[in-house]
Amino acid sequence: MKTIQKYKLELVRESEHEYLPSSRICEPEDVFRTLESVFELSKQPEELFVILAMTTAGTIAGAFEISHGDLNTAIVNPREVFKRAMLVNANSIILAHNHPSGELKPSLNDKTLTSRLVECGKILGITVMDHLIVGGGCYHSMKEEGDM
Repeated sequence: MKTIQKYKLELVRESEHEYLPSSRICEPEDVFRTLESVFELSKQPEELFVILAMTTAGTIAGAFEISHGDLNTAIVNPREVFKRAMLVNANSIILAHNHPSGELKPSLNDKTLTSRLVECGKILGITVMDHLIVGGGCYHSMKEEGDM
């Protein structure tokens, strides 16, 4: 006879950050302000890859750190991205990471990862709305700039 392990998956709140829940996240500028408030991406000395998980109403269901890398790399696995989105029953997600160098132009790796996550999201029914690159107190919206 074999044994089957039974598990319970729980979400644990790490911290809270205030924002106006009635206001929708509509523009990349809204996303940037929220990311700075929650993760302080512009101040991070290493790459940090994060997501905002969104409800169908366009409000934030949760904010998650996916990967904390080194000076110019953060390893991101699609499984880790969408696991967190599904935990909060997200309809869509917004991707973001910082470039500590301040260079906002997306690298080939940034574009490849974004494309891969968009495809994974289509399979799972979770839309990837945008991917922001943050650095030097500014941002680059890959959607707005036609990079995704």
